[in-house]
Parts: sequence; C-alpha cells; structure tokens
Amino acid sequence: MSDPTVADTRRLNSKPQDLTDAYGPPSNFLEIDVYDPQTIGVGRNRFTTYEVRMRTNLPIFKLKDSVVRRRYSDFEWLKNELERDSKIVVPPLPGKALKRQLPFRGDEGIFEESFIEERRVGLEQFINRLAGHPLAQNERCLHMFLQDESIDRNYIPGKQPRDENDDLLSPAPPRPYTPWLFGFITRAHIASFTGGLPSHPP
Repeated sequence: MSDPTVADTRRLNSKPQDLTDAYGPPSNFLEIDVYDPQTIGVGRNRFTTYEVRMRTNLPIFKLKDSVVRRRYSDFEWLKNELERDSKIVVPPLPGKALKRQLPFRGDEGIFEESFIEERRVGLEQFINRLAGHPLAQNERCLHMFLQDESIDRNYIPGKQPRDENDDLLSPAPPRPYTPWLFGFITRAHIASFTGGLPSHPP
C-alpha cells in the first residue's frame, strides 16, 4: 500500500498563468515583416522592391528596430553568400518564375498583383527562417541585409563582431536546430502553430 505522504510530494504547486504570461512577448524575440511591395522602372529596368522591417531584442543585432527596402535579387545575394561562407543549410527562396518573364504575355507576368503577393509571403517566410538560425546571426552579410540602407557587394565576408556581454548567446556547436533551445521565437515558428503568419504592420 502506498504512503499518502509520498503521493502528495509528487504534486507540484504550479502558479496559475495569467494573460500576461500566456500572451506577452517572449524574453528574447526576433520578428521580420516583408511588406509594402512597390514596382518601379519601365521595360527591362522594371522591378519590385519590398520593405523589410526587423524588430528584436537579441544583443547580437546593433539596431533593435530597423527598416530597409530590398528586391528579389538582394534576397538571392544573401542566400548565395551564406551558402558559400557558412555551414548552415539555407532554406529555399520562392522560385524565379521564368515563364512569367517571357515576352508577349497577355498579362503583367511577374508584376501581377497576385504573383507579387505570393512572392512577398515566400520571401517573408525565407528571411524569418534564415534569421532565426543562431549560426546565421553571426554572419556579417545577414546584418548588412537586415540593417544597412544599401548592400555593399564588395564587403569582406566574416563574422559579426560581438559585444563582451553577448557570451551567453554564443551559438552552440552545429546540431539539429530547435528554436526553443535558444530562448527566442520567430514569425515562422509562430506560423507553425497558428497556421499562418501574424498580420503585417499598417
């Protein structure tokens, strides 16, 4: 027969969770929005740019709230840089849609509103997945892409300098990546539980 006092010790007195605990922001967070697409230029010089806004409290980033404007080829550049100089597995970009770029089409091709929105969603998922990786956060090209007004294609690849107080956030050795182990979440992680990305800023 089991001792009732032993059974009682197995019960943990948990603190009731209030709304602040349940829905407040995590202690460390990283959130990136891709929005406000704008098409500029004419003919062969026509292209679409997107606003990229990052909000975070991770010490590795020098700016905690930054906004830049990027085009699809800038996302391609970032992907190529990381594939060449880092050891992480870079997620895929949305396709280039070459058929939509053929001449004599009866529509706007890659400048159709529906296609631009589809690409915007894909780019947002790409950059959130990528920037959420602790090893990618060390790369100078990612910081330049997210926080510098323009991209210096002649930059010297390397690691982003860290402050002395950042030692606790140094990345772990390469291992299967689980975001919760690193104490922060991204929009992509939220989407995996809610079935979609949170709404964009106005």
